[in-house]
Amino acid sequence: MKTLRLHHETGRSVSLLAGDALLCRYVYAPGLDAKESPKPYFHPLNSLAGDTLTNFRPNDHPWHHGLCFTLNQVAGVNFWGGPTCRRADGYQWRDDHGVQQHVAWTRLEAAGAQAVLAHTLEWRRQDEVLFREARTLEVAVDAAAQSWSLHWRGCLTNVSGRPLALGNPHSHGGLAGSHYTGLAFRGARALLDDHLDPTIKVTAEGGHEGVPAVHGTAARWMEWHGQLDETLRRVIIRFENHPGPLHWFVRRNYPLAALPVQFDQDRVIAAGADLAVDHTLTFTSL
Repeated sequence: MKTLRLHHETGRSVSLLAGDALLCRYVYAPGLDAKESPKPYFHPLNSLAGDTLTNFRPNDHPWHHGLCFTLNQVAGVNFWGGPTCRRADGYQWRDDHGVQQHVAWTRLEAAGAQAVLAHTLEWRRQDEVLFREARTLEVAVDAAAQSWSLHWRGCLTNVSGRPLALGNPHSHGGLAGSHYTGLAFRGARALLDDHLDPTIKVTAEGGHEGVPAVHGTAARWMEWHGQLDETLRRVIIRFENHPGPLHWFVRRNYPLAALPVQFDQDRVIAAGADLAVDHTLTFTSL
């Protein structure tokens, strides 16, 4: 059994070690530039075999931060980072970025092959708080299967006193197919480079295979079957949405998966209402 250990860099990050090896690092106070819409993120996030699976601040999109949960647009506030897409004038750099701020830890523990990281956050734009969130991150290691899982749950309560419309460049900006928002995984560049190998692929529930078939389709789960550079080790990353099917967002040439909370229509969260997310990611070394 791989025993999990916690290392807390107070005021900055929490690292989980499986035995003596770093499994993942959760940076809850990142201190990034405002234009990247600072938010907590996992990086590095490693397989049990020791391969790093995430990419942080890649040169094509520096506001992609490993594995993180974010919302593209909330009532005109950009929590994704980078330029904002609007129907009238497309992508433009704007002074509209928000930030997710850690408030307090409610659980921070590791025992045996399991760990729980739970904290509260505020989603804010300058002095206005739009959401208060309770987030729970549960890690479980299955050493016999060479896999580990991350169960990501969040409850975001609209505390703004007004309805909040959630949008993405598809629903809000008129850019068909660009419906990225929600939990986002920016993968290592090598993961889906197939070099004509048909076993390196993207699949989804219902027999869907390949990015054209999976992107935008409604399914409960999606899988990446990938391979890493240098070690040549293979990995399967499984993304699951527990409440039911969602419309997957996936890119292969710059590996990105998103579990969107809304698709082709803006979604309105009433004042005082909650937005719940419930996902599991599983990382299996082959």
